[in-house]
Amino acid sequence: MIRPAMNTLVLHGAFQAPARTRTVRPMTADDDGELMLRYVRGDMRAFETLYRKFRGPLYRYLSRHTRDSEIANDLFQEVWSKLIASRDRYEPRAKFSTFIYRIAHNCFIDHYRRSSTRFEKVRREDDDSEVQMPGPRTDHPDERLQYAQTLESYRAALSALPAEQRDVFLLYEESGLSLEEIGTITGVGMETAKSRLRYAVAKLRGALEEAGGAP
Repeated sequence: MIRPAMNTLVLHGAFQAPARTRTVRPMTADDDGELMLRYVRGDMRAFETLYRKFRGPLYRYLSRHTRDSEIANDLFQEVWSKLIASRDRYEPRAKFSTFIYRIAHNCFIDHYRRSSTRFEKVRREDDDSEVQMPGPRTDHPDERLQYAQTLESYRAALSALPAEQRDVFLLYEESGLSLEEIGTITGVGMETAKSRLRYAVAKLRGALEEAGGAP
């Protein structure tokens, strides 16, 4: 399974110091936004801090969407490349997390529209990075079998969600953003985002209950 790594950015020439510096006055008290502003001014360690903080959640968001580690890795690289390319235009009008997840969301949507294959049908049997579920509590064969069946039901239910519901669910799971911020990223109102999340959770819970694995 391909994991995101900063050296990939280095090899592709994307991880470079800003070509010029400028003074930007923060508009929010967002610590991550301040790190981005420091990177804009040439502080590479600030970028490294942001990368370490967001690489895991961002990759999981993309991987759980696509269910294909190679596509997820390509989109992951694209997100960071676009962030680097847009650094001189960055203004902290919203939280940095909203900014970077909007880039990730747009990268996924653009790729979805370009692709002739629906992501709901894409699957890599050896890639379980999209699922964050606790493992079986014992090595008992019956319990391990139940866990495998529950995991499979969860994967199938997640893939079967309408793209809009899955997007809101994954953003809520991985980004730590509020529903209002998720609505901003996805271009809908907070109530619509809340409704999509509610439907997604209900469908996933129903699938788990049917499989006998819900709490």
